[in-house]
Amino acid sequence: MDKPPSQPNNPLHGIKLADIMEYLVKVYGWRELGRIIKIRCFTNDPSIKSSLKFLRKTDWARTQVEELYLDTVSKE
Repeated sequence: MDKPPSQPNNPLHGIKLADIMEYLVKVYGWRELGRIIKIRCFTNDPSIKSSLKFLRKTDWARTQVEELYLDTVSKE
């Protein structure tokens, strides 16, 4: 069986979207996350599950979440 190709230039390689969301909620909380990224599922009855469902279908929102994650991790 072949190994999947390495992605050395992808800083998100191997990081699950669920892990990214849990980290951001821990760091910012839902209220601040909804203020930073204007996504309804962050402000109206937020949950990891509903956010993941939305982000997996909505590329622009997922990109914003991933960029916020990378910016936040780089500041630590």
